[in-house]
Amino acid sequence: MSLRARGEGLVQRRNVAPSQNQDEDDEDRRFDDETNEDHDSKETRLTLMEEVLLLGLKDREGYTSFWNDCISSGLRGCILVELGLRGRVELEKTGMRRRSLLNRKVICKSDAPTGEVLLDEALKHIKETDPAETVQSWIEYLSGETWNPLKLKYQLRNVRERLAKNLVEKGVCTTEKQNFLLFDMTTHPLTDSVIKTKLVKRVQDSVLSRWVNDPHRMDRRMLSLIYLAHASDFLENAFAPLSDDDYEVAMKRVRELLDLEFEQESMKEGANETMWAVITAFTK
Repeated sequence: MSLRARGEGLVQRRNVAPSQNQDEDDEDRRFDDETNEDHDSKETRLTLMEEVLLLGLKDREGYTSFWNDCISSGLRGCILVELGLRGRVELEKTGMRRRSLLNRKVICKSDAPTGEVLLDEALKHIKETDPAETVQSWIEYLSGETWNPLKLKYQLRNVRERLAKNLVEKGVCTTEKQNFLLFDMTTHPLTDSVIKTKLVKRVQDSVLSRWVNDPHRMDRRMLSLIYLAHASDFLENAFAPLSDDDYEVAMKRVRELLDLEFEQESMKEGANETMWAVITAFTK
């Protein structure tokens, strides 16, 4: 505790301890830095969930493939990864006997709001669940893909529609009604092609001109985006415009990422275990 003069009197100044929210503030700051890498400061910022959905949306039609049955779980994986990268959740400690990523429970590290409704809904479920559940279980619960009726309350509903609405609010897409013979469907055609073009270019560059043969030297959000876009069956969309030679190189490097030993990668310094657990869940 110290004293300093102010005007005629003395003012007592306390040495304040660091805020208990410092950890999540640091994680948010790091997450924002990674989010803004290669972005202009005035450019529209998208979440990991929105980026994956944007890669999957057909530009003119404004909807994802009717035959894609991977996107639901893929988007839930995005939610868990984003919570992990923002420092809101983590895997329980391993103890003396190191358990695999998929056998460790997800626990709430901080319940500080993220500002994203879907993330905060999922975080609330994770915090209030006792006993804790694994990454694989949470992907199923949040998707509603469980036979346990007691777990259906965890389902996040209308995720695609809510994310599409976010893209509309950010000026990336618009909203239209289209008739498909037997039913009408709300669609979200692309209106800002520049944002999607830049997103696709960043994904392409990450495995071509900016490729580094070490996942821990890659931007964590981009690494997550590659894995989750692949899990959602959308990564092919980003590589479709490439020449045959570049396409072959890009796919070869994606296969290298898919062939990594995720358990080993998760033990390296600076690794985010939640991210690697989600990646493991989608590749087993």
